Amino acid sequence: MKFVCDGMLLSDAGFTVCKACAVKTITPVLECIKIEAKNDAVTLTAYDGEISIEKKVKADVFEEGEICVNGKMFSDFVGKISRSEVVISADEKGMLIEYGDSETNMQTLPASDFPVIENSTFNEGYFETKQEDLKALISKVVFCCATDESRPILKGCLLETKDGKLTATALDGFRMATSYCDTKVSDGEIKIVCPARTLGEISRMLDGEDTLKIYAHKNRLAVSVNNTVITSRLYAGEFVRKENIFPVAFSTKVTVSKNEIIESVERASVLIRGDKNNLVIFDIKSGKITVNANSEMGKVEETVVAELDGEELKVAMNGKYLLDALKALTEEKIVLSFNTSVSPFTLENAEDKRSQYLVLPVRTGS
Repeated sequence: MKFVCDGMLLSDAGFTVCKACAVKTITPVLECIKIEAKNDAVTLTAYDGEISIEKKVKADVFEEGEICVNGKMFSDFVGKISRSEVVISADEKGMLIEYGDSETNMQTLPASDFPVIENSTFNEGYFETKQEDLKALISKVVFCCATDESRPILKGCLLETKDGKLTATALDGFRMATSYCDTKVSDGEIKIVCPARTLGEISRMLDGEDTLKIYAHKNRLAVSVNNTVITSRLYAGEFVRKENIFPVAFSTKVTVSKNEIIESVERASVLIRGDKNNLVIFDIKSGKITVNANSEMGKVEETVVAELDGEELKVAMNGKYLLDALKALTEEKIVLSFNTSVSPFTLENAEDKRSQYLVLPVRTGS
């Protein structure tokens, strides 16, 4: 294998695909990037057993071939080459990288050891949506996905297409997020659970207003953007139904300035930083919310102007979960809806109801 490639293009491709390289695995080839030179392009591919990222860049190929090289080392190294042109050649002895009057050798593994990835060019089971809409949708829900392994399916996000809408739902057992955007469904209704990590990588690729086609078929998902293809396995199993969790009615609703309540909770969070429960208490009364927080480091009590509709209430909650939801909302006025001090409460924009967040209160024993 031998080819000449623009150093910046190669660096960008290496940085993109190495996100799918495995870390601390007993299978060394999964820590590698497979480099394939063919026709007038070079394709870099990484795969960690769950997600694969493939990116193609233009190159002058003098000898076709393929090889595997440690992904982190290769991407870090080529990212530090300032030369505009890089010459890469490889044989059974290893890889030679030439740049200017310098050269570097790297150990390699045979490409035959790299796992075969299912072809990402599906022809059924897909939906379309605007890139900017999908990027915004992912940012509004993905932070609510679980990070532990106790319930693996909760590490993913439920995506459903129905009636011209793409709805995303995520939860971790303590909070829940749901949001939707418009979509064009071309092959019936789709319901999948996509890993949060995959959605994060897809979001990083999106940078325009063009329509994006997403394939989901046989427990696999595939997306192609700007010569980059991401494929991922999907989680199997029954996802929690949001209809069974979100309350249908509330006894207390309070409208408040998003920025004012965020600033107050952030100041309160300074004093409780490091505390196990990260506890913030809202004392909701007519015309105001009193924000309280106590710790060994001190005590804070602030008042935020609010419009109350319903019964007065005092409720404790995790400050981080509250802030995450508040910052995901987009309007200046937001609505918090409660029933009791121990039942789940919701947050949403005052006007735009496409996104809704649910948080479980914390029992304080008092």
